[in-house]
Amino acid sequence: MGPVSVNRVEVEATRSAVSTTPREKHTMGSFRGHALPGIFFFIMGIWWSIKIILKYNCKKQKRTFYLGSKALFHRIEILEGIIVLGMALTGIFGEQFTSGGPSMILYNEDHWNSLMSWHHCTMYFFFGFMGVTNILCFTISSLPTSLPKLMLSNALFVEGLIFYNHTHGRDMLDIFVHQLLVLVIVLTGLVAFLEFLLRSNVLLELLRASLILLQGSWFWQIAFVLYPLGGHPSWDLLDHDNVFFLTICFCWHYAVNLVIIGVIYAFTTWLVKSRLKRLCPSDVGLLKNAEREQESEDEM
Repeated sequence: MGPVSVNRVEVEATRSAVSTTPREKHTMGSFRGHALPGIFFFIMGIWWSIKIILKYNCKKQKRTFYLGSKALFHRIEILEGIIVLGMALTGIFGEQFTSGGPSMILYNEDHWNSLMSWHHCTMYFFFGFMGVTNILCFTISSLPTSLPKLMLSNALFVEGLIFYNHTHGRDMLDIFVHQLLVLVIVLTGLVAFLEFLLRSNVLLELLRASLILLQGSWFWQIAFVLYPLGGHPSWDLLDHDNVFFLTICFCWHYAVNLVIIGVIYAFTTWLVKSRLKRLCPSDVGLLKNAEREQESEDEM
């Protein structure tokens, strides 16, 4: 009976280890790993909303004051590329060199090292690549100014691929919240690619900005669901009611982001009409001719 008892104990121990594997895999991510891209995407969504609406109002007013000039918007695009590149580098260094990061070591002795961090770094790299493209396209006149839109769609498709394969062996709720994230990412990539094909379409641009905002806020939602901060109760990752609630919550996120864009639109329109027009002399408030207007639309 002795050996049999020992074998049974070993079998039970093995089963216990196997049953805890999914939970151990659940701890592979971190609050920081989801909150940081959430901040970046939300900032870019707000900024793109302001820029898109400002450009639209400047062109709609058809005035030649400085805010509507190509030179200013070219400088803004270069500055935007620098900021995007800086965000990407911050994300990469934050994932690699903070506590628990892989420190640029992909394979450590006999196992892969912090692959979740490498997933996030790959995502940041492609967005950094987009930032570099933005800088080059608006400093080198021979490059097409629509190229950053193509690079943005490429970065989003890479991000979608990464997060689609981000949850193998994870719990039900973990997989579900990432599936919703992948849905938003793919839709944003398609809209960005349509922007590349159909230039100067303000509705497509605002749709892209709203989806980027949704990505940012949903990253934060994932962080709080999977890695609740101290003192907050953990979510039951196997409860179907939580799936139903988060489906509704996802729609609420998008509704709030649409309201944010509406407020930005109202404020920016009021600012252009009632404040910034006073900065231009009355004698330069002439209508642009058709050729110059088309050139501005193509290059802004």
